[in-house]
Amino acid sequence: MSEAPDALAPREEEADVHFEPVIRLTEKVDTKTNEEDEEVLFKMRAKLFRFDSASSEWKERGTGDVKLLEHKETKKVRLVMRRDKTLKVCANHIVSTEMKLQPNIGSDRSWVWKVAADYAETPATAETLAIRFANSDNAGQFKTAFEEGQRKNAALGGSAPAEETAEEEKKEESEEVAKSEETGEGEGEEKEAEAEKKEEADAEKQDA
Repeated sequence: MSEAPDALAPREEEADVHFEPVIRLTEKVDTKTNEEDEEVLFKMRAKLFRFDSASSEWKERGTGDVKLLEHKETKKVRLVMRRDKTLKVCANHIVSTEMKLQPNIGSDRSWVWKVAADYAETPATAETLAIRFANSDNAGQFKTAFEEGQRKNAALGGSAPAEETAEEEKKEESEEVAKSEETGEGEGEEKEAEAEKKEEADAEKQDA
């Protein structure tokens, strides 16, 4: 009785046929990122989080390079961050003057800010974002570049960044005080106070 042939055993009549792949995976495929018309002002690796109001906790949104990009024609500056490998966008918004970087409690290498319209998803959503860098030096460089982007956008829109606006308001208040002193308004108030004190003293003498 002959043994049954092994289905996995090689057969002498089979030829070693080799097929070339239609697309070689080693070849570089150019992908359009919509960043071709923009200049990179800042680029650094970081980890991004978003605050989930439903669960009241921070959730990781992605790790990758955060960029500040300036459009070559409009000169508008926006923040874009893509996840490693997949290159999926996890942050995409204009660096507006209303945004203010706040230090994250207990960390000198992360920042928190609020975004009225982030276009990482469709439609755009209001988000509270936090970004964490490898060290405090990198975090400081990001803050400097972020605020410079705000100044550039402010010059285009005719408005000043939040910090500069607050400083200007304080300056205007101090100037108004100085003007009132120069016009004698302050002296007039002091004279009225002295006259009231004198009247009270005279009234006390008459009662005595």
